[in-house]
Amino acid sequence: MNRQALVGAFVLGGMALMVSAFVFFGNFHPFTHTERAVLIFRGSTNGLTVGAPVNFRGVQVGAVDRIAIEYDPKTREAFIPVYVTIRQNDILVAGEKHGHVPGLGELVAHGLRGEINLKSFVTGTSQIDLDVSPGTPAVLHPQLTSEVEIPTRQSSIQAMTNTLTHLPLRQISDDAAATLAVIHHLAETLDQRLPALANSLQETSDHSRATVDAAHEMLTTLQPQLLRTLQSVDHLAMTGSDQLSARGQELHALLQTSRDTMATANKTMANLQGITSPRSIDRANLDSSLRDIAAAAAALRGFANDVERNPQLLLTGRRQ
Repeated sequence: MNRQALVGAFVLGGMALMVSAFVFFGNFHPFTHTERAVLIFRGSTNGLTVGAPVNFRGVQVGAVDRIAIEYDPKTREAFIPVYVTIRQNDILVAGEKHGHVPGLGELVAHGLRGEINLKSFVTGTSQIDLDVSPGTPAVLHPQLTSEVEIPTRQSSIQAMTNTLTHLPLRQISDDAAATLAVIHHLAETLDQRLPALANSLQETSDHSRATVDAAHEMLTTLQPQLLRTLQSVDHLAMTGSDQLSARGQELHALLQTSRDTMATANKTMANLQGITSPRSIDRANLDSSLRDIAAAAAALRGFANDVERNPQLLLTGRRQ
């Protein structure tokens, strides 16, 4: 009897330990309020297995229950529904009384989205990460499931994988080969032409050096002459300045004399204008003198004619 009781107690203890381990270390939580949901992926779900964690920014809030495949013969597309269980007791709404626990539909309306990310590079396992992203459009598939659906989005690793997958690797390879061929041809061409180019550059450098040396020697020779020329120009400039100063004084005196002469000439012209005026007394006297001189000239001319006919008139005179 004691033996049977001992065996029964051992069995009960083992079962209690197993249930405890399943409760504490497994995904079975008999006293936690849970809700089932589904995430539908169109791409690959490599590394995702049943029991994989469902995290919200690093905090595990659930686990994967089942992974299925849904094929749509109309569109010939394959979808992968991933059914998960979410522990709602771990999600509370700030500011609500008594820790209000929102439903998954409410969280989806607020922007809850899911994506697949790599959990370990060593084992290649993946996990589902949840986050609130209101800017991501919610693409739902009501024709595939009746469960609460959490919209999905591409992870950064999936986006990078798709980008690398759609890269035109063949064209890139052909372009790279063509570029390498051009570079090889250019290298061969440069290998053939560089020695001649180097020799030409050396000759040009030698000619340039000779030209620079000749110019230096010429400048060295011409420097004293240029210095003397500059001194002569400086002396000439100073002499010219002195002469201009002296000539300036003479020009000033000449201008003053010319101004006085012009004033005198103006006075003379005024006097002449006064003399030649029709109403001037001097002009009347001048006209009378001119008439007298004309009469004397006429008498002298008559006397000359008489003397010419009779020269004795100079000795005897004219008889009355």
